[in-house]
Amino acid sequence: MIRNYIKMAFRSLMKNKGFTVINVLGLALGLATCLLIVFYVFDELSYDRYNEKADRIYRVNDDIKFGGVSNSYAVSPAPLAAAMKADFPEIEQTVRFREKGGSRVKKGNQNIQEDMMIYADPSIFDVFTLPMIDGNPATSLTEPHSVVVTEKIAQKYFNRTNVVGEVLTFNDTAQYKITGVIKDIPQQSHFRFDFFISMPTLGEAKDISWFDSNFNTYILLKSGADSKKLEAKFNDFYKIHAGPQLESILHLNFAKFEQAGNYIRINLIPVKKIHLYSNRVAEFDANGNIDYVYTFSAIAIFILLIACVNFMNLSTARSANRAREVGVRKVLGSARKYLIAQFLTESIMVTLLGALIAVFAAWALLPLFNQMSGKELIITPQIVSWLVPALFIIIIVIGCLAGSYPALFLSGFNPIEVLKGKLASGFKGGLLRSFLVVFQFSISIILIIGTLVIYNQLKFIQNKDLGYNRAHVLSVGNMDALGSSATTFKQEVKQIAGVTDASLAEALPTWNYGNSTSFFKDEIPDPKRALHTQIWGIDEDYINTLGMKVVKGRNFSKDMLTDSSGLIINEAAEKILAYSDPLNQKVYVPKDNLVKNFSAYHIIGVVKDFNFKSLRLNVTPLVFRLNGAKGAFCVRVNSANIPALLAQIKKRWTDLAPNHQFDYSFLDQQFDSLYRSEQRIGTIFIAFTSLAIIIACLGLFGLAVYAAEQRTKEIGIRKILGADMSTIVGMLSKDFIKLVGIAILIGSPIAWWGMKQWLQGFAYRQNIQWWEMALAGLTAVVIAFITISFQSIKAALTNPVNSLRSE
Repeated sequence: MIRNYIKMAFRSLMKNKGFTVINVLGLALGLATCLLIVFYVFDELSYDRYNEKADRIYRVNDDIKFGGVSNSYAVSPAPLAAAMKADFPEIEQTVRFREKGGSRVKKGNQNIQEDMMIYADPSIFDVFTLPMIDGNPATSLTEPHSVVVTEKIAQKYFNRTNVVGEVLTFNDTAQYKITGVIKDIPQQSHFRFDFFISMPTLGEAKDISWFDSNFNTYILLKSGADSKKLEAKFNDFYKIHAGPQLESILHLNFAKFEQAGNYIRINLIPVKKIHLYSNRVAEFDANGNIDYVYTFSAIAIFILLIACVNFMNLSTARSANRAREVGVRKVLGSARKYLIAQFLTESIMVTLLGALIAVFAAWALLPLFNQMSGKELIITPQIVSWLVPALFIIIIVIGCLAGSYPALFLSGFNPIEVLKGKLASGFKGGLLRSFLVVFQFSISIILIIGTLVIYNQLKFIQNKDLGYNRAHVLSVGNMDALGSSATTFKQEVKQIAGVTDASLAEALPTWNYGNSTSFFKDEIPDPKRALHTQIWGIDEDYINTLGMKVVKGRNFSKDMLTDSSGLIINEAAEKILAYSDPLNQKVYVPKDNLVKNFSAYHIIGVVKDFNFKSLRLNVTPLVFRLNGAKGAFCVRVNSANIPALLAQIKKRWTDLAPNHQFDYSFLDQQFDSLYRSEQRIGTIFIAFTSLAIIIACLGLFGLAVYAAEQRTKEIGIRKILGADMSTIVGMLSKDFIKLVGIAILIGSPIAWWGMKQWLQGFAYRQNIQWWEMALAGLTAVVIAFITISFQSIKAALTNPVNSLRSE
């Protein structure tokens, strides 16, 4: 019986090759897209799950509001970890990381810049699953100037992995002994460092203050411990430990501190949630976004539904072609259940063929998808282990769902009515088909509008006035390699033809820099009269080099000796200080934690607000001071021959640092990298939207074919009576265009609401424009009309004699 079902299904599918190709292609595209999205979602959800104790690992976060500014940090105070372990029996172990920054590592006569370095406590291997292939995890990070490296680094510098005892030289002077080699950290980790330097290297002096948050702190809970109950104890815990320091610094207790509108709160986040749910200051890397996971999951479901809708639509639309077959079968005694089984077999066979094509298509498109998404997805045995049974279930479920309505609909025909030719057929009267077409194009409208909004927001970000001019600004890295020669390098570069200006500074607007301090308006540490702000050291050329605008006062000058205690603040800082005229006003900074002595500074200028954080955030206070910082070097260039200019700058570099790599980038490239995630999401969105439209158009084309077939004789009669081609095309198209119009009315408000929610994530955003909605609707109508017209014109050009010959 089953063999007969398969044989009959195969014959029916081969008899209607056009129907079969459209359905198989639609399902294959839908399933391939769905598989790619599933790979993406699976990868995003798998972060940090390689840790055997992942369910018990939490990071300690720090939320602070002080001096009118609130921030959420992924770091916490140095003494926090030890105090937590001592006070809370629920905590099994703690581990801290401290940012190291990059160093130049010597390999032969060459110095290689390595940026993936971090200080780590010896307990790192008790908390995280980092398999060690050489060395002892219990002792590898207990001594100063010891380092654990990854397998990749060991191979890079020594061409082998048994390198324990070898010495690496950082920055030409500091020597570190390799005490362990671990396996490379998986891509699905929120940190992927290559060098883990022992925390004792920093010395104990770093473990004093409860008000300097510089350490990424993690805790490992004991089995059965409740993280929520533990978190509820943190407020009292912090006040007990930090209270004495608060009183010594600000001369007030926590109650008065909070009454002034300030707070310090510590909380936990599970390590498995960091990648998708955390976007705090001092994250190790740019994390993902759970909203994108939900969005792409919804798109996968929608595209799959569109493909299934095509199948149902085309199957019911061609019902008249199979009505007599059903009628004859019933007259000959075939039971309805056998007819249902026959049609479901056809449906499952189409789904099976589509699924096989989809798997190969997804495999072939995976490299392109990786390039678009910035991921390194591969099909692993782990993926295959769940993919095969999942595909089997998908084939059965989609086959049954997509074929259920046609099977029940066709098998329910009254054989006598069918054989008398009284069955209503064609496009008209197909309420379900109309609903499904509206459903398909409503989804397409939502995706088109979403694509337009994302594109325009990214374009808005690219073109927004940031308060500084990032165009034609070169940024040179590895500046610490020059040491005391940095100033000489700057002066020599400024002499090059084509260089407009150059500057040495502590940071650039495109850096994720977080050096901050608190200024007070008086020599009294009153939190109500405080300004908590980032503070950057710059030179007198910085503002001009970056094209910033001084709106009050003046820039720094090397001829003004008093500028060593001068400050330039931004407009956000001016607003919080609330001086009627900030120029020449004094502000004070404590010299030490006892806050008994203050350093006085005077404000010499106000710079226009510029964005030095993500455009998702508002501009926060920032203060410039004049100092000899040399961590950043930027050059404004004005030359048509950039390669020649770069060659000259590189020559100056090589003369001063012959064994060090010359590393550079342009500021606009650094800025673009801040929004690379959004750019990739936009590209993926466009690709998936295009696929959804193609799939929907395949179904629409199939419906147009069958609608034209059902009205062949009507078209012939109309042509004989004088109807021209435009009349015929309009007659066949108007019903479909009406449905697309309804889809526009349904999809547009849904898309407007959804994209408005997405735009709320940006502090600086462009409102949804009316023309975006209009363009999306027009695009859908044009695409639908072109799809339908192809078949409509073919039908209109048919010789009416051939259509009416049987009459």
